[in-house]
Amino acid sequence: MTDTSKLIEGRTGQWEVVLGLEVHAQVASNAKLFSGAAVGFGAGPNEQVSLVDAAMPGMLPVINRHCVEQAVKTGLGLKAQINLRSRFDRKNYFYPDLPQGYQISQFKDPIVGEGEVIVERDDGSTFTVRIERLHLEQDAGKSLHDQDPNATYVDLNRAGTALMEIVSRPDMRCAEEAAAYVKKLKTILVYLGTCDGDMDKGNLRADVNVSVCRPGAYEKFRETGDFSHLGTRCEIKNVNSYRYIQQAIEYEARRQIEIIEDGGKIDQETRLFDPGKLETRSMRSKEEAHDYRYFPDPDLLPLELDPAWVEAIKATLPELPDAKKARLQSQYGLTAYDAGVLIGEAAKADFFETAAKGRDAKLTSNWVTNELTAKLSAGNIEIVDSPLGPDAIAELVALIEEGVISSKIAKDVFERMWAGDGRPREIVEKQGLQQVSDTGALDAIIDALIAANPGQASAVKEKPQAIGWFVGQVMKETGGKANPGTVNQLLKAKLGL
Repeated sequence: MTDTSKLIEGRTGQWEVVLGLEVHAQVASNAKLFSGAAVGFGAGPNEQVSLVDAAMPGMLPVINRHCVEQAVKTGLGLKAQINLRSRFDRKNYFYPDLPQGYQISQFKDPIVGEGEVIVERDDGSTFTVRIERLHLEQDAGKSLHDQDPNATYVDLNRAGTALMEIVSRPDMRCAEEAAAYVKKLKTILVYLGTCDGDMDKGNLRADVNVSVCRPGAYEKFRETGDFSHLGTRCEIKNVNSYRYIQQAIEYEARRQIEIIEDGGKIDQETRLFDPGKLETRSMRSKEEAHDYRYFPDPDLLPLELDPAWVEAIKATLPELPDAKKARLQSQYGLTAYDAGVLIGEAAKADFFETAAKGRDAKLTSNWVTNELTAKLSAGNIEIVDSPLGPDAIAELVALIEEGVISSKIAKDVFERMWAGDGRPREIVEKQGLQQVSDTGALDAIIDALIAANPGQASAVKEKPQAIGWFVGQVMKETGGKANPGTVNQLLKAKLGL
């Protein structure tokens, strides 16, 4: 059944969007796929180029075993079929930044076959994106058009860098789902250690395939597998942020709908997204496989994997996001939402677990995901570089649990911790921030308030929730240091509640 919440209203009726993504993930490796040249961001132009990368005559590619292992590990993390025999092919096309005149890729026989990714929406519901394949290929270089008004410069540092192209089925139905899928995929890759996921550096980017059709057509496609039920797709190349993915899809879907409703026809083409104008523009007509004239690379033998080697890689897989989320919920009693926030970043989940040992897990989670994360984000600091370690957060939580300070005072203590004023207990003692739990001192304050406000005291007996006014006044009198629990107990006793 068509989900009506995902339908787009056009002039001639409703439309639905169908989305499939090809995600290019740079393999975490110190060397390129077929040469020993270094891989790294920030090097000067053409400083990381071997004779193989530059396609000098007589140079032959040699496969990087580590890159193959990373691809296998990724396939296992995606619950995908590992193909023990795969093959590299030459994909022929001509760009100035492709010195060979072809790209070494995999066409009919990829290293990884079908898998799946379970993705969570903002409302907590989930959907499954089927993975069609993952194949290894080498990246091209980069053409620079803004260095000289009369010339284009070519930087081949990226040429030959290992990429994993992860191709999904057209299983996403709106821009939000596409962005959520890429986010989940990035999380898995980072957990596995097979890609750093840095979208700003281009290490993770997506080609987004967008088509539109009338309601019900997608269900027919899922039943039959016949792509003719879907509209003509356009591919938006190299989108490198979640926000841009959503904006590109929303614009492109609307563009296609308007063309069809005006009596036009969608041309299958490759387009680029302009984030300044928030629109896509035509890049070139979309090539088909035959246009690339694929054929097996004669310089590379078929890749044959030992099943025992694959099993050994499988044994090294870390705890992946879905498993970690389930464990945090069961082991620490966290909600699905809290666990989901923590597992979004492996380092954050590890930080939490270290801080939560012997402490209130919910309280610890709140401090890690709220106050600490806000400070780190404001300073553009990764949690692994946090100036406050898990032990500091654990000590702060302990002070709250022990009733030494209130949650409100804890925020002041945290600010002082962040400013470098010392450990939580030191700050509390030095600044005299301990909670007032002395019933004798609180008795005197409460008695004076009741005596000065007899009308309020009488109102509380008829409207018990009005006791909050007295609590607030006591907190004000004590500079926020009074123990709220003790204050409530004393007030209820004195007011006859």
